[in-house]
Amino acid sequence: MVAALVGGAIVAGAIALFDLGGGATTTRTVIQQAPVASTQQARSTGDGLTPHDIYMRSSPGVVFVRARIVQEVASPFGLEPEAQPSSATGTGFVIDDDGHILTNYHVVAGASQVTVGFGDEKIVEARLLGTDASNDLALLKVDPDDVDLSPLELGDSSTAQVGDPVLAIGNPFGLDRTLTTGVVSALQREIRAPNGFTIQHVIQTDASINPGNSGGPLLDAAGRVIGINSQIATGGGSTGNVGIGFAVPINTAKRLLPDLKRSGAVEHAYLGIIGTSIDARLADLQLRVDRGVLVQSVEPGSGAAKAGLRGGTIESQLEGQRIVLGGDVIQSVDGRPVDSMSDLTAVLSRHDPGDEIKVGVLRGGERRTLTVKLGTAPKQARTQTP
Repeated sequence: MVAALVGGAIVAGAIALFDLGGGATTTRTVIQQAPVASTQQARSTGDGLTPHDIYMRSSPGVVFVRARIVQEVASPFGLEPEAQPSSATGTGFVIDDDGHILTNYHVVAGASQVTVGFGDEKIVEARLLGTDASNDLALLKVDPDDVDLSPLELGDSSTAQVGDPVLAIGNPFGLDRTLTTGVVSALQREIRAPNGFTIQHVIQTDASINPGNSGGPLLDAAGRVIGINSQIATGGGSTGNVGIGFAVPINTAKRLLPDLKRSGAVEHAYLGIIGTSIDARLADLQLRVDRGVLVQSVEPGSGAAKAGLRGGTIESQLEGQRIVLGGDVIQSVDGRPVDSMSDLTAVLSRHDPGDEIKVGVLRGGERRTLTVKLGTAPKQARTQTP
C-alpha cells in the first residue's frame, strides 16, 4: 500500500499525480455509503442533520479549483514557457466572507493562473495568497464582490474520535460536488508532504476520496470542517479509493492561517539531523536502549551541528537497508521523552525557528544534555530529516 496525492496531474518531470482532465461540470452526484448517525457533539447542539441536510448547507461553499501550469523549457534564448501548458484540478472551500479559500498545495503547485468555479457555474480568477508545502496547504483569495460566498464553519479536529461519522464533498474525477460518507477510521496518522516532510495528526477515513477530492472539506456530523482531504492509499495498480483516505487536520490549517495571510509562507523549525527510530527492528544491534532516535548524520552548519550532535560512522545493513551505527541516541527534548522519529517531529512542530531546546542524548553509554538553537527548515526535506 502506498499513499498518493489526489489532485490533478501537473507536468512531466514533476511529482506524478492523477490527471483528471476536462473542465468543471455542473453534474451533481450524491453517493451515500453509510447512514450517518449524529455524534454526541452534534446531538448536544441539537443539530441532528442528515447527509442531505449537510450537503445542501455546505456544498455552496465548496469550489472547483483549476490551476494552469506553465512549464519552463530550455531554448537558445533561455527558459521559455512550454507551448501547451497543462493543468491540475482539485477542490477547495470558502472559509470567510473576505474570499479566502483553502485547498491543497499540490493542487496549485507551480501554477501561473488559478481559477475557481462556484455552484452557480460562475468561474473567477483566484490569487494564490500563500502556501505551505510542508503541510500540503494553500490559501487562495477571490474578490468577494464578484461572487456569492458561503463560508464553511471550521470545527475542532482535536475532538474527532474513531467511529465518528464524516462526510466528504469534492470533485472526484471532475464530477462536480460529489458527497460521500463514512467514519473516522483512525487518528494520529502521518503522511508525507509534497516536499518530503511529515504531516502530523492526520485523520484517516473510509469516506470515499478519489482524484479530484484534493483540498476539499472533511465534515463532521454537524457539518463543521475537521480536515482537508489530501491523500489516498492505493494498491494493486489502482489509482482510485480503496477505503483509506487521509485528511490534514483543520486545526493545523487554523494555526497556520495567520502566517499564510500575512506573509504567504510558513517557516518551520529545523533541527538538522537524519535519524531512525529505535524499535524492535534494531534489537539485534545491541544499542543499550530500546527507544529513541539513532542519529545517522548531522547537517553541516545546522543547529544540531553547532550544538555538537554526532552522527554515526559505522555502516551496516538491516533487512536490506543501510543503517549507520555509532551516532548519538536522542532520548528527550526539554526533559520530555522522545521514543521515535515521530515523537521528535511532533516536538519540533511546536517550536519556531530560533527557539532553543535541550536535547538529551546517550553517547557511548554516557548521558548528556545539549542546547540546540533551531534553524529554519529547507524547502525540500532530506530523507528522514526533522
